[in-house]
Amino acid sequence: MKALLLYPQFPQSFWSYDRFMEIAGLKAVIPPLGIITVAALLPKDWEIRFCDRNVNLETAADWEWCDLVILSAMIVQKADFHALIQKAVRLGKKVAVGGPYPTSVPQDALDSGAHYLILDEGEMTVPQFLAALNQGEAQGIFRTMEKPDVTQSPMPRFDLLQRDAYCMMAIQFSRGCPFNCEFCDIISLYGRKPRTKQPNQALAELQTLYDLGWRGSLFIVDDNFIGNQRNVKRFLRELIPWMQQHNYPFTLITEASVNLAEDDELLHLMRQAGFYAVFLGIETPDQDSLQVTRKVQNTRNPLVEACRKINQAGLLIYAGFILGFDGERTGAGERIQAFVEQTSIPQPMLGILQAPPNTALWNRLKGEQRLLEGSSHPTGDQNTLMNFIPTRPIAEIAREYLEGFWTLYEPPNYLRRCFQQCLSIVPPLGRKQTMQFPLGKGLRLVAQVIWHQGIRRPEIRWQFWRQLWTILLRKPQVMNMYLGLCAAGEHFWEYRVLARERITQQLGYDPMKVSVLPEPEPMLVRS
Repeated sequence: MKALLLYPQFPQSFWSYDRFMEIAGLKAVIPPLGIITVAALLPKDWEIRFCDRNVNLETAADWEWCDLVILSAMIVQKADFHALIQKAVRLGKKVAVGGPYPTSVPQDALDSGAHYLILDEGEMTVPQFLAALNQGEAQGIFRTMEKPDVTQSPMPRFDLLQRDAYCMMAIQFSRGCPFNCEFCDIISLYGRKPRTKQPNQALAELQTLYDLGWRGSLFIVDDNFIGNQRNVKRFLRELIPWMQQHNYPFTLITEASVNLAEDDELLHLMRQAGFYAVFLGIETPDQDSLQVTRKVQNTRNPLVEACRKINQAGLLIYAGFILGFDGERTGAGERIQAFVEQTSIPQPMLGILQAPPNTALWNRLKGEQRLLEGSSHPTGDQNTLMNFIPTRPIAEIAREYLEGFWTLYEPPNYLRRCFQQCLSIVPPLGRKQTMQFPLGKGLRLVAQVIWHQGIRRPEIRWQFWRQLWTILLRKPQVMNMYLGLCAAGEHFWEYRVLARERITQQLGYDPMKVSVLPEPEPMLVRS
């Protein structure tokens, strides 16, 4: 079998860092770990070609060569995903699809003409698909309620990647999350019992990346790295000596729940292992909304204090915030802004609540007849109006979202938070604890940042130089981190304009330009 594995393109989004990638001479933030793990599950005698379309496009010769096209996608990749299925069908190729998007909404892939749907987790369903192929079946849907033992997961095919095109490499240690947040689709996709790899298994993946020549930042892509705290501590205790023996070739970033701040030992181990940053799902400082959405882990201790403690452990904080929870009071956007300023979180991901298919939120709203038929996350990004009827006016939520995003990413505001966050971090002694770039890319990035922010932009020129000089004198260990955050500002300053255009298009007017906000005409009907 000749299989062409394709990873669809992302539209411009909060996490695409388009302008940052451009000035750094990179193509994409992280590689697609799922599809290169699927590649490792395919028969050894298959011929495989892989193309991440965010890095480079496949050729006409690739299409002519292959017997089978395999796609994996998240909902944000929806447009290119469907275009690729339809192209393959036109060319007479068999198409197999998988990943979070078709797993959540399988009918969409069928409607576009996909022949094989390899849903849920590939360790369980790829073998089903291969058995069907061997029996000559021309189509099929392969599903399972059983969760795989990830200690049996194969080594991802890192060798298939054009590694120098990415900002970071990636591995996965665990799947699943023990919490029960109403809006989250992770627990519906992967369950509430976190399953972890063995420490030696994860170290073998790191060793493979090391042997392939990767040096720099590495993202542990778990949706909640600390979901199984006993096992993650076992891993960290073995990771620390490996990192020491290899002279800390990687600096690490991951996602975790806020209760990370409650475990001093875990924070210490992460610091010793070479972590420089963590993404937290803070969502909102409003305690009532946290209770409504069942995010109780964020209500146990003051969130500002939790952020301070994580900074003191040497970790940069990225964080997500959401507007539109049921019962939310007017001014939620302003309260999020105040929280962000108080904690100096540089890159707050502010979004409008969506109800992803098959989540507890989706099921509740469906029962209350509040879902909007046909509203299917047109961009898959945060700047999309909700796909349900909220408890306060949509226009009010949209205005708070746009005003919050616009203000938070005003260049002086953004640079000030980057500066304050870097000063608040307490890095470990005698070792860099910061994001890393390959030497050639790093020099280019520094030159571009100095040109754009130290020379070209008069509104922040003196602020940039004053802050840069202060970092150099007071905390040179975080200089890479500071310059990387500054460079990312170029992306966000463009992206906030796009966010405003998208919301304006959905509403039919710009909510930041009117004093009395009308409700938009309901373009969709109740399901």
